[in-house]
Amino acid sequence: MSIEENFVSHLMELRDRLIRSMAAFIVVFLVLMVYPGAGHIFDFLSEPIQLALPHGTKMIATGVTTPFMVPVKLTAMVAFVLSLPVTLYQMWAFIAPGLYQHEKRLALPIVFSSTILFLLGIAFCQYIVFGRVFAFINEFAPSSITPAPDIEAYMSFVLSMFMAFGLTFEVPIVVVVLVYTGMITVEKLVEIRGYVIVTAFILAAIFTPPDVMSQLFLAVPICLLYELGVLVAKLVGRRKQDLLEKA
Repeated sequence: MSIEENFVSHLMELRDRLIRSMAAFIVVFLVLMVYPGAGHIFDFLSEPIQLALPHGTKMIATGVTTPFMVPVKLTAMVAFVLSLPVTLYQMWAFIAPGLYQHEKRLALPIVFSSTILFLLGIAFCQYIVFGRVFAFINEFAPSSITPAPDIEAYMSFVLSMFMAFGLTFEVPIVVVVLVYTGMITVEKLVEIRGYVIVTAFILAAIFTPPDVMSQLFLAVPICLLYELGVLVAKLVGRRKQDLLEKA
């Protein structure tokens, strides 16, 4: 097979895998639209702020199509997250033929663990962060006003926070991959720990609301997950060395 034919075959395989990933997303999205429905999904995701608002207060929708579009967009986000394992598997299957055997052993666990960690980041944000942050913010609301957030602004806030926390929980994966590929050593990771802590608080200040509690909820997990990544990287590094010595 010529180089040109080989390139075309890779493009066709990539197209097929992208189609499978998109098909998985569409199937999950349609199922969620039927059951439990976009409205119920929005109610579930907005529960933390509803509990923090004064009794009897509801969020508002200022746009004509907002009551329909916002729940649909949130449902699409949920469908993307739930279909993520299929997408990551298709990515792994596409690059797997070009990997060495010891790299293949690591690739599949990374796909699985990165999915779990991303979901854990979203769950941590939904069940722990939101309730405390919204209650903290509403405590500072003057008694002369009644907080009634717009659902479109809330959706934008939720998506950005979910993304921030989902990616934050991927820190151990990034650390392990960097060490496994030889781009950095465990000793260097330990050496730059102080810089990582400072960077964590800078990122938290950028990607979270301007209150101390939100920033702590993002910065502290980054630091803890970094330490977890260093610990796992040590174990993976030793395992890699043993496999290379046996080869």
